[in-house]
Amino acid sequence: MGMAVTSNPGRRGTAALVPLAGVAFASIAASSAALAQDFYAGKQLTIIVANTAGSGYDAYGRLLGRHIVKYIPGKPIVIVQNMPGAGSIKAVDYTVNVAPKDGTQITLAMPGALIEPLTGDPAKYRYDPRTIAYIGTMDSGTRMCMTWPATKAKSLEDARKGNVVMAATALGSSAYDYPNFINAVAGTKFSVVTGYPGPGAMFLAVERGEADGVCGIDISTYQALRPGWLEGEKKGNPLVQLGLDVNPRATALGFPPIWNFIKPSDKPLVELIVSQQVFQRPFLAPPGTPPAQLKALRAAFMAALKDPDLLAEAKKSKIELSAKSGEEVEALVKKIYSAPKELIARMAKVIRP
Repeated sequence: MGMAVTSNPGRRGTAALVPLAGVAFASIAASSAALAQDFYAGKQLTIIVANTAGSGYDAYGRLLGRHIVKYIPGKPIVIVQNMPGAGSIKAVDYTVNVAPKDGTQITLAMPGALIEPLTGDPAKYRYDPRTIAYIGTMDSGTRMCMTWPATKAKSLEDARKGNVVMAATALGSSAYDYPNFINAVAGTKFSVVTGYPGPGAMFLAVERGEADGVCGIDISTYQALRPGWLEGEKKGNPLVQLGLDVNPRATALGFPPIWNFIKPSDKPLVELIVSQQVFQRPFLAPPGTPPAQLKALRAAFMAALKDPDLLAEAKKSKIELSAKSGEEVEALVKKIYSAPKELIARMAKVIRP
């Protein structure tokens, strides 16, 4: 008796499904792009910058605004508006609770506004950073502390010996939180004076002698607003650089890393605090932004950060770029919020002494 030969319908069916699945996926992607193009055509995209005009954050927001339109389906008009206040909390609150949730507004906020609800009283905040739609971050930055040339504190060691006044905007800003946590882990004697509307006013206060220096300010803001503080006739005193990794440029400018001044047991605490710098220039959209618009904005954001004209402009203006996607920022925010409760409690204590 000869062996019967039979077909394998299951196998044939699977093979047949492979190209069909690819076609279906391509169809969904094309449909999403078409939806976004139909939506944005003839509309306006507003970029809210949660800092003052002329600040480092303003420079980043306007740089993106000039180039992202090339990559958004439908080519909407892009405008940039400033909304400073409460260390970006005002703008984030507006974005979550007031702004249209249709993809016509994105906000560039300071990362402290996304960490603040973790360490403060949750009842004071009308938003949960874990629910925000993240577009991406333009930079993963290094923050630095420095003093005016005429002050006595010319190093972090000097700041351990006597009071050093640092200018800041408000509680919750890095200029407020960072000097306080450095006091706790490195034994410095920084005192913080708040009330300045933005980095420009803080720098001016130091130059007028109202404060000795500034702390927790990213290197790009120095380069944008006071490049002479880093290199030039008015070069200030470099105290310390802060970041998960050591920044070679900051090192070349004389800023020693924070890791040189802390105990090994404090490393997890410092890592938790400075991890927000990985999303140093985060762009947000309101929770509930339609998937098609969110996908289009995320894709346009990453494409713009590779645009030759944007890159050339950033290089000319000495704006540092280290882009990460919205998905990466979202994952890191959720990771920070899942840190051990005892570590979060200690973080709250050191930045709010």
